[in-house]
Amino acid sequence: MPTLADQIARAETRIFKAVFPNTTNHYDTLFGGATLMLMDEVAFITATRFSRLKMVTVSSDRVDFTHPIPGGTLVELIGNVVRVGTTSLQVRVELFVEQMYSDERLLAVTGSFTFVAVDEHRRPTPLRPVDVGGEVVARTL
Repeated sequence: MPTLADQIARAETRIFKAVFPNTTNHYDTLFGGATLMLMDEVAFITATRFSRLKMVTVSSDRVDFTHPIPGGTLVELIGNVVRVGTTSLQVRVELFVEQMYSDERLLAVTGSFTFVAVDEHRRPTPLRPVDVGGEVVARTL
């Protein structure tokens, strides 16, 4: 059975998108709401790949927009599990912006999203334990 570190590494999610005019505002930069939607989607996929359970977003703890994301650029979103609890986990998402026709790339947005595993009645359910060296232990970092 894989270790917790293996499960975290395997859950990393990377998605690329092009910033087209229909997603930009009057400043020709990506709408903040569109950015949050993309980040939550990547965080959800990361949480689900890690747990293989039904996961729901319960909070976006902090999102920092440090650089604008111009139309006509590419963005790469990278999601990583950074904390695992009994029924919840936290995913950090980084959004990098790249110019289409150069190697220029910079970190533009970071955010932290918390998810809870839920059962068929939408109640919190424990994340599966992990087998470490023949011993089943709770997932913690």
